[in-house]
Amino acid sequence: MAEKKETRHNENEHEKAQNGNDHAEENGSGNNDHDDQTKNLNTHIRQETDQEDESAYAAEMKSKKKNELLQFRLKVEDAIIGNYLLGKPVRNPSATQANSKTKEQPRDITIWGVPLLPSKGHAGTDVVLLKFLRARDFKVQDAFEMLRKTLRWRKEFKIDGILEEKLGSDLENITYFKSRDREGHPLCYVMYGALQDKELCKKAFGTEEKCRKFLRWNMKNVEKGIKKLSFSDGGRADSILYIVDLKNFQGPGMEEVRSVNKKFMMLIADYYPEIIHKFIVINVPFWYYASHLLLLRSMGRRDKKNFIFASTARVPKTLLKFIAPENLPVEYGGLKRENDEDFTPAEKASELIIRGTSITHIELPVTEAGVTMVWDVTVVRGDVSYKEEFIPNDEGSYNILVQNRKKMGETVRNSFYISEPGRIVITIDNDTFKKKRVFYRSKTKPTNIPSYVRLLE
Repeated sequence: MAEKKETRHNENEHEKAQNGNDHAEENGSGNNDHDDQTKNLNTHIRQETDQEDESAYAAEMKSKKKNELLQFRLKVEDAIIGNYLLGKPVRNPSATQANSKTKEQPRDITIWGVPLLPSKGHAGTDVVLLKFLRARDFKVQDAFEMLRKTLRWRKEFKIDGILEEKLGSDLENITYFKSRDREGHPLCYVMYGALQDKELCKKAFGTEEKCRKFLRWNMKNVEKGIKKLSFSDGGRADSILYIVDLKNFQGPGMEEVRSVNKKFMMLIADYYPEIIHKFIVINVPFWYYASHLLLLRSMGRRDKKNFIFASTARVPKTLLKFIAPENLPVEYGGLKRENDEDFTPAEKASELIIRGTSITHIELPVTEAGVTMVWDVTVVRGDVSYKEEFIPNDEGSYNILVQNRKKMGETVRNSFYISEPGRIVITIDNDTFKKKRVFYRSKTKPTNIPSYVRLLE
């Protein structure tokens, strides 16, 4: 059997080494012959030509989309001023505006808290209108009809007042908003595992009316998320990352959940264009995935690509594509813990890749005594062995085994009181043939001398 390759990663030296490698690559030898230089020059010219063509096409498309946005703005402006955005055109708009003051002024029409009248100059108006345009492939009339239908639906189903409705306190524990993803989208978690409780499941799905109420509760969650969005800062915080967890959900209401979710997904596609950035369903059993295939096929390309399904084994890998480990809960393979007294999300983790059948040593240096070193480590999809030890700088001192070798499960957090300068060495042994992603972070904390250390002294 071939020997495993061992590598070391020193937290303080890692960045310096990376910068050095980059510098060496930039100043590498240029002893190519004339033919190679000619070939490279031709390749470079072709690439520049391709880039110019792509740039010209992109500029043309950008100009076209700007023109369509302008047309859409004019159409919406005319419909609001003419008071026919929600219905048929009015022949005499001035007469309508002179009607009872108790009626909603047409210029006050909003959606998601954003005024729709372009001439008001609100920074979020174009952002919202673009969502409808993109949802209909920049076809102005189709986008206009979608906007009208959305406003009518919101009025008919009283969506603007849904946050004030009491839809069951038992359901409030199923969903929560926590942190944001790598691009700033707020994260909404829906935990269907809580519905395995028969009584709660009966309260949610016992009758057809309760199923309708549960669907409305789902819409209420979306409206809660919209309150956390910003349509005017030019960033990406104008949509929600929605995570549905089906872990442990095998209760009697599975069929009802599947039916409600289908209706929910269709409502999102019809009336909330680009409000859901991604719809990630995790811990997905095969029956659930299979039942949604037909639904996904009936959706448009733009809506379909927003749905992601992940089996239990692929949950950490899937979520870490979108969420930084500092903001992902430990139960999903991240580093975030509730009421964490040691780390904050601002304390970022380092990342490294461990090749198959290799051993990696992560070194966390400590230059001062009388502090406690705390560290977090998580390995995506695990299946590795793990060991921790403290190695003093003084060769006359003994190494201390902090954690004996064991199979690594979920995220590890540990700490060790430092009585003399040295380093914590974390050894990760990857027995598999697949490479592994590792995230880790550490810090030192001032600490009173533990009683067991005083006794030793």
